Amino acid sequence: MDTLKKFLEENYRKYNVAGFIENDPISIPHQFTIKQDVEIAGFFAAILAWGQRKTIIKKCLELLEYMGNEPYSFVLNHSENDLLPLERFKHRTFQPTDALYFIAFLKKHYQQHESLEAAFQGVGMKERLINFQNNFFRYDFAPARTKKHIASPASNSACKRLNMFLRWMVRKDDQGVDFGIWKQINPSELICPYDVHVERVAKKLGLVKRKQTDWKAAEELTNNLRSFDPRDPVKYDFALFGLGVDNII
Repeated sequence: MDTLKKFLEENYRKYNVAGFIENDPISIPHQFTIKQDVEIAGFFAAILAWGQRKTIIKKCLELLEYMGNEPYSFVLNHSENDLLPLERFKHRTFQPTDALYFIAFLKKHYQQHESLEAAFQGVGMKERLINFQNNFFRYDFAPARTKKHIASPASNSACKRLNMFLRWMVRKDDQGVDFGIWKQINPSELICPYDVHVERVAKKLGLVKRKQTDWKAAEELTNNLRSFDPRDPVKYDFALFGLGVDNII
C-alpha cells in the first residue's frame, strides 16, 4: 500500500499542473473570473463532457458564444430572441430542448441564490446528488428527455460528470487547476469521477473490484483513495485519469 500511495502521489504531482488545463474541459471555466460565470461555464463543460476532449471544448466554446461569452449575465437577463441561437445547439444527445431547459433552471436558481452550490444540499455526496437532480427537475415544464443529462445515485449511476464538476468547484491546492470556490462542501466528501480511463487504471491497480460501472464502484474507488488521503481523496483523479489517457497503464 505504501508503494501504491507513493506511485499515486508521484503521478498526482505529474498531472496536477497548469499545463493540464489547456487540453481539458476545465479550460472552459478557466476563461472566467466572476464566480457565477465560472460555475455556469463549468457546469455546461462538465455536462457536455463525453467524447473527444477537443470536440467537447469546441462545443462548449460554441455554446458560450451563443451566450455572448457572459453566461451569468445571459442566464439572468436574456430575452426570448436571445434564446434563438440555442435552438441550433447540439452535442451528441444534448439537444436544443435540453439547453433551453438548463438555461431556464439556472435563471430561476440564480434569481434566488448567489451560487449554484446552494442546489447541492444534503448530508454526504449521495444525498447531495439525489437532491440536486430532484431540485433540477422540480418544475412542471421540465422535459422528460432532459433528465438523462443529470445523473443520480438513486438510479445507481456513477455520476461521472457531476462528480467532475464538483471536484472543479470544491477542491483547491497550490497548482490552480481546480477552483475551490465552494466552501460548504468539504473535499473529503467528494466522489472520484469514474470514467473509462479511471476505471481501467483503478482496476489494474487493484483499487476497484466491482465489475459494474456504477455508483457503488465509484464509492469503492473513493473509499480506497481515502486510505491514502482522507482529507482530499479525489486529488488522485489526476493520476488515474492521466495514466489512462497516456496509456501508461
